[in-house]
Amino acid sequence: MRRGACLIALLALLPLRVAALTFTFPEPAATTVQTSEPMGNYRMPVGPWKDGAIPTLNAEGVVEQRVWRIVGRSLGTLQILNALRSQVTAAGFTVAYECETDACGGFDFRYGTEVQPEPMMHVDLGDFRYLAARRIVASSPEMLSLLVSRSADAAYVQMIHVGGAPSDATDVTAPQTAPAPVAQTTPTDDFVTRLESGGSVALDDLKFGSGSSVLDPGPYESLTDLATFLKANPKSTVALVGHTDAVGALDANVALSKKRAASVVDALVSDYGVNRSQLDAEGVGYLAPRATNLTEAGRTENRRVEVMLTSTQ
Repeated sequence: MRRGACLIALLALLPLRVAALTFTFPEPAATTVQTSEPMGNYRMPVGPWKDGAIPTLNAEGVVEQRVWRIVGRSLGTLQILNALRSQVTAAGFTVAYECETDACGGFDFRYGTEVQPEPMMHVDLGDFRYLAARRIVASSPEMLSLLVSRSADAAYVQMIHVGGAPSDATDVTAPQTAPAPVAQTTPTDDFVTRLESGGSVALDDLKFGSGSSVLDPGPYESLTDLATFLKANPKSTVALVGHTDAVGALDANVALSKKRAASVVDALVSDYGVNRSQLDAEGVGYLAPRATNLTEAGRTENRRVEVMLTSTQ
């Protein structure tokens, strides 16, 4: 079982108290900020940003805000939210609304929502997920919202909980499996030929979460080939270039495509031992399609990261 799947299974099985909601996160994790008001109110978003506003439900009572930072690249936002959702529903909450990035309203939803400031909470405008839930305990309503996002090296979870007893959290030590060493073999002749003769190669085996800039854990054959080539040719340099489909605004797609390329650069350095000076990351959004954007198959083909040889010797 993959490491990410093991952590999800662990999170899903850990219990929650009904009186005081309890979350448990994979190690290492730490609370970056925690506030509590004995009596306050919170307008919880329960729909996407539309026509200049976000629909909300007003909640009153004990208002607790808390943010956790989970170090590591192995879990994406969807994996984390899936694990937390299972705990929330097991505690008797009913999900009132859930959305992801563009479906939430993107930039407008994020800045129309109560969010702790940097560096306590980080929100990637190309990859965040939101969940709102409600439950009734002893005739008293409780409301809960979760906002999940991540940076290149850490994930962030913001909780706002209104009513009932304050929540609790435990930063547990999950079984850690060392990544398998990447075999350093001779890159395939096909990869080198395509890179040197064509100038670029699409790394079609790379996998990202939907709407996410975080590269799923490898290893990947294409990155093994690329790393072996670069180590054998220390004067060679390449650019990792991200591409998207034509759904959404150009600025947002360029930003997402560059973040995906940067994630590939990070993986090449940290997991494959490539010298960072040989690498660059760029993004062009939907400006260089290789198939039609009028079909789902074409859009899937357009979402990619390519490696481009930039050295001239």
